[in-house]
Amino acid sequence: MTQAATPSLLDRIKGLAKSWLEVAGSSKSGETLSLAPHLPDDDLARLRDQMQACLDGKGGEVSARARAAALGREYLDLSAEGRRRFLKLVADEFGPDSEAVDQAMEALRQAPPEKRTVVEQRLRQVLEPPRLRLLTQFNALPEGVKFLVDLRAELAGMGKGDSGLQALEGDLKGLLAAWFDVGFLELRRLTWASPANVLEKLIQYEAVHTIRGWDDLKNRLDSDRRLYAFFHPRMPDEPLIFVEVALVQGISGDVGQLLDLDAPLGNPDAADTAIFYSINNAQRGLNGISFGNFLIKRVVEELTREFKNLKTFATLSPIPGFRHWLEGRLAEGEPGLLSGNEHRALAQVSNGLGAKGSLKALLADPAWIDDAHLSEVLRGPLMRLAARYLAEERKGRDRALDPVAHFHLSNGARIERLNWLADLSANGLRQSAGMMVNYLYKLDDIEANHEAYAGRGKVVISSGVKALLKA
Repeated sequence: MTQAATPSLLDRIKGLAKSWLEVAGSSKSGETLSLAPHLPDDDLARLRDQMQACLDGKGGEVSARARAAALGREYLDLSAEGRRRFLKLVADEFGPDSEAVDQAMEALRQAPPEKRTVVEQRLRQVLEPPRLRLLTQFNALPEGVKFLVDLRAELAGMGKGDSGLQALEGDLKGLLAAWFDVGFLELRRLTWASPANVLEKLIQYEAVHTIRGWDDLKNRLDSDRRLYAFFHPRMPDEPLIFVEVALVQGISGDVGQLLDLDAPLGNPDAADTAIFYSINNAQRGLNGISFGNFLIKRVVEELTREFKNLKTFATLSPIPGFRHWLEGRLAEGEPGLLSGNEHRALAQVSNGLGAKGSLKALLADPAWIDDAHLSEVLRGPLMRLAARYLAEERKGRDRALDPVAHFHLSNGARIERLNWLADLSANGLRQSAGMMVNYLYKLDDIEANHEAYAGRGKVVISSGVKALLKA
């Protein structure tokens, strides 16, 4: 079941459909097909003919754009099942020609060395599916690139267990990766004076710390804050990824203070530290196309040019997978998960439950944060286990299990400090029992840290985090 579209998305789709209707009407070849929403078999046959006409390219560039616009409008008007049938048609009937691929591979096996280059080129040509040319035609339409980005997001949700749709999603990812090379992106600082339609999207796309209205957003854009985003020339009003920065003194360990609307305004010229407290990928259709590392580097360059006193660059980051991992360890009854002292301390507050059972039960009730004694009992084991989760637990052999940790470690940061009760929001308690972590970007060490993690899977940690692991 797909999520209901937000009003802003529905408005965008209506505007897109209208603009594409004008393009489709510019040529008789772009006449609408008036397909039924669920795309029955008879309509599927007509759709197949329209797609083939797009690929044949009859009538020149204007006709090709008109046909593509007509296809796009039909897709937007389909039901969820109709869209799936539409994409299945593209995936299953406009892929590579299997017979031509087999022939090219056989020719390559038999080719003499002096003709191998030509035969390899032929193999590359037949491996490129016609559906790629079909998708590329949307690039020339108004908001066509955004349409393809959203299309990939839909494909990611419906492609599980279907090799054809997965292959189509892979083709589209490759196409978008080429178009969204970091060299094509523009870094912009967004302020309260930025266009309202762009600011509204920041509220919509913020997924780390919910923006609770315009006053909250204005606070995050004040003079002691910075917000930067990457944009693509073909999507000038759509942030691709954005980062929120607080200019402070010392490394922050409490996101509630950073988000407090009543907190006094800081002096950015006196700040010695830039805290990256929220990084958001705004386009689901660009998942797996990485430019977040370039964003951080570019923002550091911008900040060091503007503020000469900045010496420290760090994050205040969530630990999104910790509670899930911990509950898995508790359910498995991992031996030695809790020390003897931790067992005894938890037993005293467990009302007869075993230590592991009491830990899960206590965390299930958010009221524990209001009990100073209970909070202190939980602090030791949770901080130690969170340090283990971040520094030692792996996905595969060389990748940190936590996705946020993997992102920052890949970019050359080190795990600097764990912060107790740093995020008391419902989401913070649900994900990580309220803990957050600082990743430090020490400019002189970034390259070496990146090489250690990328090459050997080594996680660089501070002495403070090492002490927690030994506690």
